[in-house]
Amino acid sequence: MATPSVVLQAGVQSFLLLAMGHFLADFGLQSDRMATEKCRGKDCTLPWQWWLLSHAAIHGFFVAVLTGVVWLGLAEWVVHMLIDDGKCRHRYSLGFDQLLHLICKLVWVLVMLANGWLGLTGLLRLV
Repeated sequence: MATPSVVLQAGVQSFLLLAMGHFLADFGLQSDRMATEKCRGKDCTLPWQWWLLSHAAIHGFFVAVLTGVVWLGLAEWVVHMLIDDGKCRHRYSLGFDQLLHLICKLVWVLVMLANGWLGLTGLLRLV
């Protein structure tokens, strides 16, 4: 049986890995073209929906790989699209957009911990 401190450590490490994956996908792997053309009315080379779908799929992939839970990756894919679409419509700032994304990562970690999942992060071996 895992002690509360081990579970907390696993949760913190999972969140940090998801946050790192998020920033890599949002800033390192997202091209300027994708960042611009994923917004309605800014699409030139492909319809904006394809850019947004593809960008969010990268995030979903990272979450699925880092957690080992495909359903969390699918949830990330959908939620990431909704959050970015709101930002593209100027409903909130980039900073608030990033906060919403990080809150999602926290929710994924809480779902994992509530279900006893610690995924492919290797943290299951700690328990």
